[in-house]
Amino acid sequence: MPIYEYEPEDGNCKTCGGRFELRRPADREPLKACPLCRKPVRKAVSAVNSPRHAKPVSLRDAKSAGFQVLKRLDEGVYEKL
Repeated sequence: MPIYEYEPEDGNCKTCGGRFELRRPADREPLKACPLCRKPVRKAVSAVNSPRHAKPVSLRDAKSAGFQVLKRLDEGVYEKL
């Protein structure tokens, strides 16, 4: 289930603390009101979570993922590894 972020439409709320996250099935409609304070809410744009440093892909990882790995021998000439 994806995690959705919501925020109050009219500023912060002391009851719910303002912006909150909620885990809901993707086929459900977005919330119209906060479950705690019943004030109107809207879906917020959340930050993307990506790794800071991606590890280099090894030949074994690439082959196991189904990619064809080639080694460049000369201008326009490649050898399949």
